[in-house]
Amino acid sequence: MLCGRILLGDQMTVYVDVIFLENIIINYIILYVTGIISKTNIKQLKILLGSIIGATYAIIYYILNLKIYSSFIIKIVLSIIIIYVSFNPKKFKILFKQVILFYLISFVFAGATIGIIYMVNFQNITIQNGVLVGNYTIRTILIGIIIAYFLVMIGEKIIKTKFSKKDMICDIEVSFENKKIKTKALIDTGNMLKEPITNTSVIVLEYTLFYDIIPKPILDNLENILGGDLSKIPKDLQTEYISKFRVIPFSSLGKQNGILLGVKGENLIVNINEEIKKIDKVIIGIYNKPLTKNGEYKGLLGLEILN
Repeated sequence: MLCGRILLGDQMTVYVDVIFLENIIINYIILYVTGIISKTNIKQLKILLGSIIGATYAIIYYILNLKIYSSFIIKIVLSIIIIYVSFNPKKFKILFKQVILFYLISFVFAGATIGIIYMVNFQNITIQNGVLVGNYTIRTILIGIIIAYFLVMIGEKIIKTKFSKKDMICDIEVSFENKKIKTKALIDTGNMLKEPITNTSVIVLEYTLFYDIIPKPILDNLENILGGDLSKIPKDLQTEYISKFRVIPFSSLGKQNGILLGVKGENLIVNINEEIKKIDKVIIGIYNKPLTKNGEYKGLLGLEILN
């Protein structure tokens, strides 16, 4: 979005440094929001570099006013460069998604900001060489940006509520005891479980997934272990496994003061629509009942882990 400022009088004065600074700020916020919505790992310096590239284009376009710089192809190529520099997507599908989000968010920000500028000072606003100029203040732009930010966040929440359960199921692979567990997990927006000592995020898996990893006598007596009754657990298994467990308190509608047994996972890989996320530290909560009647998924994954 191209913005600048002028002083009205006998001559029109355009402050190029103001145009450059304003575009860096606006581009940075747009890229930051794009990263949040696309659930991308945000690195401040990369986003800043992408913002500077966009602002530099705005200055070159304003000063030279060459038709080639206003062509559709050039703008698309520039957007791809900005997204690639800012987020370094590994796959074309992810790049395409981020570019589309970048444009949608830009449209919302531009509409809100220009709307505020016109409301505040309609008569002194003009477009010069593709740049919106006028004697508005940076505060006016910031108000527009704030309004646009809340519009985007509200819109994202509305869209999320329209997701079906199928859209919220992903493939996961977690390692424990040098073995891998592969299953489907539901992205549970209400799952904010943390292991209280290390404050590590917790995923929840059905106990049946551990039959090839943890001895069955332990898995079949999880409630007894939580209650302190180890009488049904052979001594050698007590020595080997009990010390590996973590106690995870939780609350739910059905159980306000529940406790899960958990173990420390070696790493977690999440596949959401072919976008791979890797998490190094995770605690696995072992749930001693089926999570669904039809086995559609056997794990629960919190949004905080993905972010």
